[in-house]
Amino acid sequence: MTFSHLDSDLLHGVENLRLHKLRTLLTMLGMIFGVAAVVSMLSIGAGAQQQMMAFIEQLGVRNLIVEAKEATNYQDLQKVRKISPGLTFRDWRVIKANINGIDQTSPRKRFTPSKMLPKPQRDMPLAYGVEPNYLHIAGLQVVEGRWFDADENDHAAPVCVLGDAARATLYGNGEPLGQYLKVDEQWLHVIGVVAPQLTVQGAASGLPSQDLNNLIYVPLFTALDRLEDTYSDLKDDIDGIYLQMRPGVDVLSTADVVRGVLNKTHGGAKDFSVVAPAELLAEQKRTQRIFEMVMVAIASISLLVGGIGIMNIMLAGILERTREIGVRRAVGARRVDIVRQFLVEATLISIVGGLIGIVFGFGMSRVIALLAGWSTIVTLSSILLAFLVSVTVGLIFGTYPAVKAARLDPAEAIRYE
Repeated sequence: MTFSHLDSDLLHGVENLRLHKLRTLLTMLGMIFGVAAVVSMLSIGAGAQQQMMAFIEQLGVRNLIVEAKEATNYQDLQKVRKISPGLTFRDWRVIKANINGIDQTSPRKRFTPSKMLPKPQRDMPLAYGVEPNYLHIAGLQVVEGRWFDADENDHAAPVCVLGDAARATLYGNGEPLGQYLKVDEQWLHVIGVVAPQLTVQGAASGLPSQDLNNLIYVPLFTALDRLEDTYSDLKDDIDGIYLQMRPGVDVLSTADVVRGVLNKTHGGAKDFSVVAPAELLAEQKRTQRIFEMVMVAIASISLLVGGIGIMNIMLAGILERTREIGVRRAVGARRVDIVRQFLVEATLISIVGGLIGIVFGFGMSRVIALLAGWSTIVTLSSILLAFLVSVTVGLIFGTYPAVKAARLDPAEAIRYE
């Protein structure tokens, strides 16, 4: 095949498709919607997965988080307390004494205030009682003011630092630094504000479902000595332990050791969970690969339908152009020339349909992001994948009509009416 023959077939194919604009457009629709579906669905998946993985990375791949599974009623509490004391300061001390490679650690006591002044404009913020080094363990950034120090923690100073959403719901556009915030019956001095954090909807593999920005951070002993929880009788001594391991320490094997230590001290009550963000990250990457394969398989059905449409239209075109095929064969065209002619037309339909589908899919992902508030990311790999599948489907489903056209008997084709 020479370039002149290919150029001639391209010009002939474009001319033939132009003469049948409506039929060509209807044939392309399957490819357009198929490619758009692949691009938009993969963009939704990529956006959701990236948001989740960024959230997990924010937790710290060198961190371990122990979360208490606290009882919600007195009957359940009685059953658990027969075999386990719950998550306690003793657990924290045992972990520090027996686990090697710990760089920093902090217990956590979480409180749900019953009232607050100024009155929150939206959801009531939660109070987190933590040690000063929680700032580094959680990777928080103070954007206004400062974080509380060890002396303020030791003396249970009535100070607090606001999360980004807590600042907005309590003070709006006002200046929170230097103000006093009343949590239940305790006045707290606002000394700082931290930068916004990523958060996800729903619980994530053992972590509680909550807005990480709608928090009020207070020194641990301030929380224990000055704040009262409405349901304190149902609560453990502490409800969380944060561990940050030194670089080079095997976090996953350390998580297993922590589980073993706590299982022994809790009598196998399973009233806690040990969350390893590094483990979650690896699992999320595996889930992402499976999700992408499923999405491509589902969206490719639309491309399959589009390919069937191409084959049907081209088979119908053979009947319309039987006489033309006979004349071409009679003047010296070979079978391979006829095959090439029809394959070029099928490929042109696939390429143009694929390009329009990419633009349409990109637009759909933007509309979905705007209307649903989801994070969508159109990746180069999704565009290439959708386009290659589109062209491949066009070639596969265009081959049979092309071969059938090439096998027509020239003499019979010329006499065909």
